Amino acid sequence: MNQTLGQKLFRTKTSEHKLDDGHAHALGRSLGLFPLTMIGVGATIGTGIFFTMVEAVPKAGPAVVLSFLMAAVTAGLTALCYAELANRVPAAGSSYSFAYATVGEFAAFIVAACLLLEYGLAASATAIGWSDYLNNFLQNALGWQIPDALRSPLVVAGKNGGVEFHTGHINLPPILLVVLCCVLLIRGTKESATTNAIMVLIKLAILVFFSAIALSGFDINNFHPFVWPADGKGVGGLAGVTAAAGTVFFSFIGLDTIATAGEEVKDPTRDVPIGILAALGIVTVFYMLVAIAALGAQPASMFAGQEAGLAVILQNVTGKAWPALVLSAGAVISVFSVTLVTIYGQTRILYAIAKDGLVPNAFRKVNPRTQSPVTNTLIVSIVVGAVAGLVDSTFLWDMVSMGTLVAFMVVSIAVPVIRRKQGETGRKGFRVPFGPYLVPGLSILACLYLVGGLSSTTYTVFTIWMAVAVLTYFGYGMRNSRLNKANAAQAELTH
Repeated sequence: MNQTLGQKLFRTKTSEHKLDDGHAHALGRSLGLFPLTMIGVGATIGTGIFFTMVEAVPKAGPAVVLSFLMAAVTAGLTALCYAELANRVPAAGSSYSFAYATVGEFAAFIVAACLLLEYGLAASATAIGWSDYLNNFLQNALGWQIPDALRSPLVVAGKNGGVEFHTGHINLPPILLVVLCCVLLIRGTKESATTNAIMVLIKLAILVFFSAIALSGFDINNFHPFVWPADGKGVGGLAGVTAAAGTVFFSFIGLDTIATAGEEVKDPTRDVPIGILAALGIVTVFYMLVAIAALGAQPASMFAGQEAGLAVILQNVTGKAWPALVLSAGAVISVFSVTLVTIYGQTRILYAIAKDGLVPNAFRKVNPRTQSPVTNTLIVSIVVGAVAGLVDSTFLWDMVSMGTLVAFMVVSIAVPVIRRKQGETGRKGFRVPFGPYLVPGLSILACLYLVGGLSSTTYTVFTIWMAVAVLTYFGYGMRNSRLNKANAAQAELTH
């Protein structure tokens, strides 16, 4: 029986079907709880602290502490939803897989488009920030800086919000970083996860080091006034706090990254929910600690446009170069792990979409020796490297947050839907507390609130991206969907 358009848009896949996909293209199950948690922490800690304070503090002032807390609470509500869905749908693809199992194919494809935007631009933005700390490290260690033409992009944000083109400029360090990440990911997931775990532990030690020194120069006067007067343009007041929360929210992408690894975890129904909640706890504690220490050591007015901000703070507090040198070296290592994990997440989402036939099959081909999607990884790395080398990061932060928030809302919607489909009787594993509606509903409201604080430019670009996604689905995805082909084959047999 041929399906109607509505049936095609809302057709779903069961979690069992998603897990059983044959051996030829299967990913290896090599991840335990600790490396899985470190994947989440690695994708989260670093981005929001090392870079986005430069973007967020000028909007909220000292009240950026509330922005981080607001983002953490929103992420926490969504984390509970992720934990239950990861238990019920332990497949690669994360929010995409959850949507496909609950609200249907078309919504799943839209979520996939959000995730591709989220991960791709996050990887590019963090690679760009890595360049600033690398330059600071080289200056303090060797007294040499990378020439400006080789560490500044072609496309930059103008003073009046427009776009400027700097001919002859390219940001080379981020491109080199993406190449290194690509090589490591092609070698295999287990090796990449082990390397990431080591880098994350170094990162946490560096942030403790920063906090200890920065707190020695703590000045309570830097927090006065705690909430800046509103200027009517999204700076200061509650609007500024909300805008800053929207900017930093993308750094909680690490929660989604854990769920993208569901098909490579040894015990996904146990380890994915625990890993998500553990990563959220670790991340929130470190974000709050570092934000308070940084704001106590330096007036909020000094953050705007500050390159390698945390390293500069240490140099100003101590009057010496060596603490900044240590911090910059740690940041270079730390941001490597963030970029590595976000590129990893991007490739696994494309793998999941390709496995369902919604994008070309090349994205799901797995190397039998390394058990990694080599072609997929190469394509993603080329795109991420090109954006990182040519575009100013100012254009990227809010776009990543938009993609993250939309994906988080769909995850929240999926909880009551999958409860209704699968039932609750006799099911083991984590479940969202207080029933299927309260926490998911609060999560959706919190995400909508943060979306309202994003810029009009973000809305414009996001609308264009969604239009491209819709055209791609109707032009390729709907026709080539594995579910569509299965239905066509069944219809042919009945005639």
